[in-house]
Amino acid sequence: MPIAVVDTSALGALVFGEPEAESVAKKLTGFTLMAPNLLWYELASVCLKKIKYYPEKSSALFNAFQLAANLQIELVDVDHTAVVVLAQETSLTSYDAAYLWLSRECHGVLITLDKQLKKFTR
Repeated sequence: MPIAVVDTSALGALVFGEPEAESVAKKLTGFTLMAPNLLWYELASVCLKKIKYYPEKSSALFNAFQLAANLQIELVDVDHTAVVVLAQETSLTSYDAAYLWLSRECHGVLITLDKQLKKFTR
C-alpha cells in the first residue's frame, strides 16, 4: 500500500471536524499513514488551543482528541540533522521540515493544509 505522511494541520482538521475534514479524509484513503513522533505533541497543542477558545466545546474536543489515538498512524523517528539541513534549505520550521523529510525518505505523499509546506509537496 502506498504511504502518506500526514501532518498536524491535516489531522487536526479531520479530528476536530474542521471544514477541510472531508477533503482530508478522501486524500488519506488507501494509504498507509505515517508521521514523525512529534505528531501527537502537536495535536495535543491544537486540542488545548481549541479548548481555550471554545470552552463550551471542551468535552467534545477532548473526546475527539482521545478518539484520534485509534487511528492507525505509524510514528517514525526522523534524522534530526537532516531535518535541520532541510529546514535551512526550505526556510520551513524544523517541525514542518520533519514531515517533509519523512515524506521524502519514505517516498510517500505529504498530506497537509499548511500553505508554506504545500509548496514542497509532489
